[in-house]
Amino acid sequence: MHIAERMQGVNGSAIRELFKLLGDPEIISFGGGNPAKECFPKEDIEKITDELLRDKSDVLLQYGATEGYLPLRKAYIEKILPDLGLTAELENVLALTGSMQGLDLICKVVVNPGDVVLVEEPSFLGALQTFNIAQAKLVPVPLHTDGIHVDELEALVREYRPVMFYTIPTFQNPTSWVSGIEARKAIARLAAEYDMIVIEDDPYASLRFSGEKLPTIKSFDTSGNVILMSSFSKTISPGMRVALCCGNAELIRKMTIAKQSADTHSPNLNQAIIAEYLNRDLLPEHIAEISKVYAHSASVMIEAMEEYFPDWVEYEKPIGGLFIWCTLPEGWDASELFKKAVARKVAFVPGVSFFTTPGKGNNTFRLNFSAEPEERIRRGIRTLGDLLKETAEEMK
Repeated sequence: MHIAERMQGVNGSAIRELFKLLGDPEIISFGGGNPAKECFPKEDIEKITDELLRDKSDVLLQYGATEGYLPLRKAYIEKILPDLGLTAELENVLALTGSMQGLDLICKVVVNPGDVVLVEEPSFLGALQTFNIAQAKLVPVPLHTDGIHVDELEALVREYRPVMFYTIPTFQNPTSWVSGIEARKAIARLAAEYDMIVIEDDPYASLRFSGEKLPTIKSFDTSGNVILMSSFSKTISPGMRVALCCGNAELIRKMTIAKQSADTHSPNLNQAIIAEYLNRDLLPEHIAEISKVYAHSASVMIEAMEEYFPDWVEYEKPIGGLFIWCTLPEGWDASELFKKAVARKVAFVPGVSFFTTPGKGNNTFRLNFSAEPEERIRRGIRTLGDLLKETAEEMK
């Protein structure tokens, strides 16, 4: 069978493969980035959906505009962007079938085979997969517990002259680390100075447990080269696949043309539900409520890790987001540890999938604290702690 070159050597998402395990209810999963099911605003969505189908079914069940459902785009401009210090016109906004579609569309518009794309290391594996399919040359930017270091980023930009830099500056996936204000300003400056597109992926920023909210990179953008990706997957529902992006009108127009051949338009009903949710001002209170839930879950996991994990496992207490990033001593293989953990009905994501540099990340793994109830979090972490101690004894 003939397979296109762009798919040669591209592996499936490790997280997508993990979902196959979730059919077993005994598996305690710290693997995906699933929101807690009790955090879905089910009653509000049911009420909104009933009203929309009653009053607007002729419109919502018909074809729609590729640019997106107009009330949703307006609600994004009026309800979301001002809180981020941004203003926009309709020509700057495109509705997406999830932020992943936005990454794919940007690659189609911007990236030629062999073009250099800078990515944080470690970085979101779904983005890495998308860039690899686009046949980009990925160059890693080291990520630290305090986020991107400007001197390292600037040196790489000067050396490689990348067409694009992909970053999750707030509660990064997989680490939950945060890049500071000076780094954000510098990224916007470099975007202008080197005519580099910056994708600012922002799905977790509103899930903050402590500390002050930081301005977006887009708010420092002077060149129009920064495109902000906003998703409702972590705040309302991942299954609805509703996201938007805000950027330069020319880039948005090219992405719209690419989207025409991808899916014609995102589902009207899903977009309309989110639009109503925003226009009824339900989101701020909902985010406040779910942030408390996730803050508690994070505390439960950290407390269990402090009790059951050996003290040589390195991790940071998260102040937002959905993840805890763990580093084992050199020489450990988290992928082998994963196999043993699954045999004991616990799943996580080995960190190697988040790295682009061969041989890096073998001793790291990511834990998600949002999807399991408190008792199962403690039980799963205790199981992992026992496994870590047993494996350390075997390695002596």
